[in-house]
Amino acid sequence: MADEKMPLTDHLGELRKRLLVSLVSLSVAFLITFNYSEDIFRFLMFPVKYSLDFSVKNMYMHFVPQDKLQNTKLVFLAPTEAFWMNLKVSFVAALMLSLPLIFHQIWKFISPGLLPKEKRYLIPFIITATALFLAGSAFCFFIVLPFALGFLLNYKIGDFLMPMLSVGQYVDFCLKFILAFGIVFELPIIIIFLTKLGIVTPKTLAKNRRYAVLVAFILAAILTPTPDAFNQILMAIPIMMLYEIGIWLSPLFVKKKSEGENAG
Repeated sequence: MADEKMPLTDHLGELRKRLLVSLVSLSVAFLITFNYSEDIFRFLMFPVKYSLDFSVKNMYMHFVPQDKLQNTKLVFLAPTEAFWMNLKVSFVAALMLSLPLIFHQIWKFISPGLLPKEKRYLIPFIITATALFLAGSAFCFFIVLPFALGFLLNYKIGDFLMPMLSVGQYVDFCLKFILAFGIVFELPIIIIFLTKLGIVTPKTLAKNRRYAVLVAFILAAILTPTPDAFNQILMAIPIMMLYEIGIWLSPLFVKKKSEGENAG
């Protein structure tokens, strides 16, 4: 059966349907997470109170308490600040909770343009996309933020300086980078998608590897919260690894696409 092109109005109707389902799922998840906003706040304080310690000799790493920051509490400087921050952390937690359904709606929107053999990748797409986003967020939360906050909040504190964190500034600081790392970790899927569209090819990706390294460090310098090179490397290395994974996977999808066209 020949494929029929969908009119623009149908595309917009389909997009509206997928957005509506995603918003409903996000709203339901928000109602759940808002009831646990205090627990989320308590968990969000982890990067302040603990730092990751590496032992080169014994080849292990573990979290150690930040003695100077164990009693740190968040303060709010405006009557509505604490309330809005509860809404914000609850929203981000709800977004992460509803990611599988949101990715499912994304797939349903693009699936009409896929070949029958390609539509079977629904479950792998949802699992992979969700896992990559959560892995990036966890990497930022447990690795990058403890180093960054340990450096910033311990910098020359003593008799004259002590950290007093505004809940609004702290939450914005953390969520900004958690979401940024989550999005960055979607790089392999983005590369595969661009390959399927024919915008890039595996050969082009491999040929421009050195430029990708440069872009990775530029992105790391922009997105990381501290100016030190160590935290920038912590972000640049995963970007380069994910880029290599994208290069390795993209030929598989190019091959499957050509086979589908030949069969047609």
